[in-house]
Amino acid sequence: MNQSKKRLYFIDAMRAWAILMMLQGHFIDGLLDPIFRDDSNLFFSIWKYFRGITAPVFFTVSGFIFTFLLIKNPIKGFSNPRVKKGITRGLQLIGIGYLLRINLLGLLYGEIYDAFYLVDVLHCIGISLLGIISIYLLTSKQKNYVFPTVLGIIGVTLFIFEPIYAKSSFNFLPQAISNYFAKSSGSVFTIIPWFGYTALGGLISVLFKKYKERDTFYPVAIIGSLSLGLLLIFFSSDVFMSISNATNISLFASIHYNNYLFIRFGDVLVVFAIFMAARQLLTNKTIINLGQSTLSIYIIHFIILYGSFTGIGLYRFFSHSLSPVIVITGALLFMFVCSTLALKYEKHKQAIIGQITDIIAEIIRAIEPGLLLLLKVIKSFSYKVLRLLGLIKN
Repeated sequence: MNQSKKRLYFIDAMRAWAILMMLQGHFIDGLLDPIFRDDSNLFFSIWKYFRGITAPVFFTVSGFIFTFLLIKNPIKGFSNPRVKKGITRGLQLIGIGYLLRINLLGLLYGEIYDAFYLVDVLHCIGISLLGIISIYLLTSKQKNYVFPTVLGIIGVTLFIFEPIYAKSSFNFLPQAISNYFAKSSGSVFTIIPWFGYTALGGLISVLFKKYKERDTFYPVAIIGSLSLGLLLIFFSSDVFMSISNATNISLFASIHYNNYLFIRFGDVLVVFAIFMAARQLLTNKTIINLGQSTLSIYIIHFIILYGSFTGIGLYRFFSHSLSPVIVITGALLFMFVCSTLALKYEKHKQAIIGQITDIIAEIIRAIEPGLLLLLKVIKSFSYKVLRLLGLIKN
């Protein structure tokens, strides 16, 4: 068996494409002057449509890759080493998501801004990975078809009932929790419906794992993915309206009028078909490395564009103020800089982490005498207060 079949390079290439689309999308959307946002302009409308594909592809591919690696290990249940790795990864993504929203200047004044509690891509993917693990563990003792069936049911259910839960603000929950379910406070992504894409990505990966060794797999997968994708894009809205007319259930009519979830999943399937068809051409090492460095790219882009930690980023100085020529040129440069820095970091990751660890250790050693002195002062003061109150004797 050739190496390209084993590694599924086209999945890494899809991730690379999605992260580059995200970079230019965030840059242009954040910095382009509103006077140039004209939906009647062919180029802007095409850019806007393709920008909308990015997040569904990214969530679906994330679910695909994680689930594929999870079920690839023959060990089932909690003993599967991918379970513990997945839990660690999920918590790590959530932690990094919050870390990127910390404002150090605010912390110096003892204040945590409301933006810290907003939910973004990393939070959602982290929770989604934990969700897939939970479903995997709950179904690990069942028949093999149960796990992918549950993933598929969850994905479709979240899409179908979106018109209902999208109206809820979930204000009965603490805001830090409700931000995971409602966009009313400013969250960019929420668990519902975005976990649906991750779950469906997991379902697709199970099909890949089961059938990918067959000689006819890729021709069938390409035709099937392309056909289903086009059906969802062009006909799913009409199907839901027909169901609404036949059953008199208004939910299906609501889906018809705002059918972005199923249409976007159709886009994802078309992208899958294209990358599968071009899989023999997508083995370039740089492309693969980019696809495997998406977290580093995301963190770097967030710092440069939105000013994580300091609040000083490109968005602060050029928000919605640039012309198309400047913003397109800037987007290309932004993509190059973020990708290059991420690849450099991944190449020297161990050395960089070692240096950071040494710096932190030096800082701890430098402030240790002061901390010990502070603890002694606090202890002495507490003792005197307690003695003054008569709570302890001499």
